[in-house]
Amino acid sequence: MILDGHMHITDVCEDQGDFGPRLKAAGIDGGLVMSLPPPHWSGIPSPPSVAERLDNLFFWADSLPNLYPFFWIHPLEDSAREQVHLAAERGVAGFKVICDSFSAGEPQALEVFREIARMDRPILFHSGILWNGRPSAQYNHPEQFEVLLEVAGLKFSLAHISWPWCDELIAVYGKFLNAYTFRPDLSVEMFIDLTPGTPPIYRTEVLTKLLTAGYDVEHNVIFGTDCRITEYNVEWAQEWIKRDRDIYRSLDLSEQTVEQIFSENLRRFVSVSSDEVEQKIPRPGQLRE
Repeated sequence: MILDGHMHITDVCEDQGDFGPRLKAAGIDGGLVMSLPPPHWSGIPSPPSVAERLDNLFFWADSLPNLYPFFWIHPLEDSAREQVHLAAERGVAGFKVICDSFSAGEPQALEVFREIARMDRPILFHSGILWNGRPSAQYNHPEQFEVLLEVAGLKFSLAHISWPWCDELIAVYGKFLNAYTFRPDLSVEMFIDLTPGTPPIYRTEVLTKLLTAGYDVEHNVIFGTDCRITEYNVEWAQEWIKRDRDIYRSLDLSEQTVEQIFSENLRRFVSVSSDEVEQKIPRPGQLRE
């Protein structure tokens, strides 16, 4: 099974067209579907009504099996907490956030993230350079998300391997694992979304670093494409699946690990899978045995 952990709805289309056949042609069995954006986001037409965006999200997410609806929110909106409750009541699998003009550590944003954690839903954050035509890099470095250590019970993922700050991402992931050494009651878990991001020439280097740095990461990386629902790019998806499989083969990853990356880790992220993972906690200076 292959699940695409990063698919976008990009227009108010009410025709599912060939979405299903395109997924099948690409070898994709489902995945994570993100709603139209909140009103402050420019570049993608979107109805201002939360209810309309939720209706549109479920129009797509209910169209096929194994699709997990994520609702895109702006946590600094006055109604953000109410949106979290409404979306959770509708049955969303999680939430999408892009810190385009604010830090993840903004007090109001943190309160919204705590509410999401209390609803037992994960958050997919954009991380890395953001193609939005405005200065925004300062908000999307991986280290900006260290503050999520203070959001009890949260599961979150940083998208795009935080390109081009991939080394920083790996270090931050190691810090989240190591935090359990000092705080055994810690209940935050970080995932990494492998969606490009990375131009092809960097892919082997980045995945090699990520998977061989010595951190217990195999259960926490998720495959994705960044494709649009209404025009799912079969060739693009196939190209990245093949490229990544070739890299995993060169790294001698087990078939079980490859299956986890392509499907089971996403299922665990959205709490469809109840598999429990006991991760090895790295100590300062510790190398892979």
